[in-house]
Amino acid sequence: MSSTKVSEMTGQGFVHGVYSLVNPQIGTTRNGEPFLKCLLRDATGEAIGRLWRFDPATMADITSTGFVRIEGTQEMYQDKLQIKIGEIWEHEPSPDELVDLLPSSRKDIDEMFAEVTGLMRTLEHPAAIALATVYLDDAKLMEDFRVAPAAMQIHHAWIGGLLEHTLQLMKLADAMLPNYPRLNRDIILFSLFIHDMGKVEELCWDRGFEYTREGNLIGHIARGAMWLEDKAKIAEANLGEPLPDGFITVLQHIVLSHHGLLEHGAVKIPATPEAIFVSQLDNLDAHTQTALDSARPWIKTAVGDEAFTERLWSLNTKLYRRDPLKPS
Repeated sequence: MSSTKVSEMTGQGFVHGVYSLVNPQIGTTRNGEPFLKCLLRDATGEAIGRLWRFDPATMADITSTGFVRIEGTQEMYQDKLQIKIGEIWEHEPSPDELVDLLPSSRKDIDEMFAEVTGLMRTLEHPAAIALATVYLDDAKLMEDFRVAPAAMQIHHAWIGGLLEHTLQLMKLADAMLPNYPRLNRDIILFSLFIHDMGKVEELCWDRGFEYTREGNLIGHIARGAMWLEDKAKIAEANLGEPLPDGFITVLQHIVLSHHGLLEHGAVKIPATPEAIFVSQLDNLDAHTQTALDSARPWIKTAVGDEAFTERLWSLNTKLYRRDPLKPS
């Protein structure tokens, strides 16, 4: 029997199937009894999960694989879809089940990668070309870059999400740069290509989306800046001469500053025109994608008040869902 898809849940009826177990925690009821609270996720969406009669001693077993098989009922609680879990078992998903559990890009990965490499081939300065070649010739890095998610939850959190986000930024920049002729196109396109590349080591995606040890201890920003030094040495050997003075430092600055503000994870505040452009563009795509996925998702799930979303911490607001010029 196939699993009940989250996108098909209406807030009424029986639920059964295999789901990713996200952020499982032990809560306490008003009567002091332990219960399991979690998110249950598949490729179509996620729902709140609650198991009210729960033995904390079973927590380690239930969470051992990151996936569970459940039986229960669905309901709406405070305008949110909630699954009241009756039975829960740890589960080792098959390859076919993983396809249904991990969200993937709606766009063709081969076509997106071809567009990215095509834009990289338009670089003009020999130093930028040499450095880009080193990255593109790293087969393992490019294999991971093609399929990695861009995040665990916020924006482009799906297989191929990093590639999709990167391509979107590069296309936006290519369209906008003629309006800013004093910006260096090579530096901007290359920086957008590598700005989140460190996420291939920050995240793992073979069994759901999680932070790796490297992701928790180093992070994608530091990793991206470190890689530039390693790749620069190879590029210089291939060129037979040093890269232009300051070139790698400026690229590292853009990687380190692309989150814009220190409180948003930036290591430095953007301090070159190109760094400001990259940071603003990255913010534009991330926030717009988050807004669209929250207010106007491709696959609608059961909600109570359809006019507004819940408050989104990344945007610091709740969003109005309806487009007045399109029929609902």
